[in-house]
Amino acid sequence: MSFESLGLSPELLRALLDMGYEEPTPIQAQAIPVILGGRDVLAAAQTGTGKTAGFTLPILQRVQPNANTSPSPARHPIRCLILTPTRELAVQVEESVKSYSKYLPIRSSVIYGGMPMDPQVKALQSGVEILVATPGRLLDHVNNKTVRLGTASILVLDEADRMLDMGFIPDIKRILQLLPADRQTLLFSATFSNEIKRLADDFLTNPVTIEVARSNQTSELVEQRVYSVPDARKKDALVHLIREFAIPQAIVFCGTKQGANKLCSQLIRDGINAAAIHSDKTQQGREESLNNFKAGEVKILVATDIAARGLDVEDLPYVFNYDLPHVAEDYVHRIGRTGRAGSTGHAFSLVAPDEERNLREIEKLIKTKINVVELPQFQSASPEREKFAPRSGSGSVSNASASNTRFERAGSDSERAPRKEAGGGRPHRPRLEDMDPMAGVVLSEPSAMESKSQGQDASAHSGFSQRPGRRAAEVPALLRGFMKAPT
Repeated sequence: MSFESLGLSPELLRALLDMGYEEPTPIQAQAIPVILGGRDVLAAAQTGTGKTAGFTLPILQRVQPNANTSPSPARHPIRCLILTPTRELAVQVEESVKSYSKYLPIRSSVIYGGMPMDPQVKALQSGVEILVATPGRLLDHVNNKTVRLGTASILVLDEADRMLDMGFIPDIKRILQLLPADRQTLLFSATFSNEIKRLADDFLTNPVTIEVARSNQTSELVEQRVYSVPDARKKDALVHLIREFAIPQAIVFCGTKQGANKLCSQLIRDGINAAAIHSDKTQQGREESLNNFKAGEVKILVATDIAARGLDVEDLPYVFNYDLPHVAEDYVHRIGRTGRAGSTGHAFSLVAPDEERNLREIEKLIKTKINVVELPQFQSASPEREKFAPRSGSGSVSNASASNTRFERAGSDSERAPRKEAGGGRPHRPRLEDMDPMAGVVLSEPSAMESKSQGQDASAHSGFSQRPGRRAAEVPALLRGFMKAPT
């Protein structure tokens, strides 16, 4: 089958030829004719099979009769709204729209949070036929009356399982109320649970369901492995595998933003070029990390699930699950970053004992038993090299162990010093509860000499010393609020 046989216009075929596309993928071959016919669609296909082109190409053809070169914004109303769950996916979809419409006078734009509103307002005011947006920023523009959706006759929910997740329902419902009732609605995703299908029925009218592969199936081109590793040894195991397999590039998925930052810093200290990407990063920072990774300047991209949806890194060979996802469907999205467009890939998961339940849920979902590989050298929970060195003049110190003790203890139990992370680094800052509000200093066990020199009993300040020369007037207002009345 060819793209010509799908009935696409010469302008679209010319753009596809420029991009080197000769034959449609299965999802494109099935979805394009249905969308051109104006039907609602609920489509599921493996990640990396061309879903974006599957809806973008027929949408452009449906908008094409109204395309014009007029400079008047009134001649370019919003005709199609594409919603995505993440900024990165929104940018990627809009880039595809521009690439496929290069020979058509159709205007497109993308709006998402984390960026100034003014440039987006200017683009909207100049006229946009195809708008790609994240729900939150779109509603910001709705509230500011800088966008009108009453002319949009086509709605696309990309990565629909996440878009229709319970957390998005209020935003989606509000947006739907702003759209014409007589519209075409398309839901595309890699995975659909039965609950999501039932929920989607509320938004679709007599939809055509398209599944080119078994629901929640992973690609046969991706080798999947599980490495059984205690949580405390995951970082060392990851570094070992990166070096053992001479991995040129990989995305490493973490469960939390803090975990991603920590792992990225640890990899850099181990001499591995890494960058982190997650929702706490500024948009500029996220784009910089992603662009550097795509350009090959960054070897390891440490990411949360924000990077699992729709990102297309050409010929990415490896994906690691440093933490297994709590939602089994997210595993399919994660490993779908590799093995794309007919290429082979590898998906390795580091699984601690307390993650075995998540692993069973994933295997149940994908109906596949994943091969488990042991790493005997990393089965010990506490590597010997992570011992803390004792401080000068102090007693012995305890070993860094699986208990994750945050302080080294030396001499008296009441004498604490913030520990340093293994391999160096700054000590933790003193906590507020460890501060003496009368002195503004870290509390410490007083020596007999200090008590005597200050001419007062050591118990005068509940057994702690006060730095000489400090007055209550010097204490910051926040701490003064906690001071007790003098006795």
